[in-house]
Amino acid sequence: MDIEKAKYIINYFSHLLNREEQIAIKHTNSCIIRGDDFDKPQIRNIYLKHGWITEDQEILQLLLNGYDNFQIQVAKRILEQNPDKIFLNNCPECGKLARTPLAKQCRFCGHNWHK
Repeated sequence: MDIEKAKYIINYFSHLLNREEQIAIKHTNSCIIRGDDFDKPQIRNIYLKHGWITEDQEILQLLLNGYDNFQIQVAKRILEQNPDKIFLNNCPECGKLARTPLAKQCRFCGHNWHK
């Protein structure tokens, strides 16, 4: 699975994420936003208190091989466990993945499949 498809599945089918995956995503997003601020104990404690970051080793282990790898593994799991709930909106002309599940125009070849 490529990273584009993994991001599509996670973004548009996030209700299929388990609790640990949701926490790992929230942790990563918070770390990206705050960056080096976590060197300051006060800020780190606030983020921990509000659940924006975690120190749970089981969750951090999910992110050990990088965020892209995490996204691919999560998307594979979602696709395996819920194949009937995932709709990959591929362009009928070129076969590439559309930007959203409801898109009706291909961002790659420009094909339009509005009725």
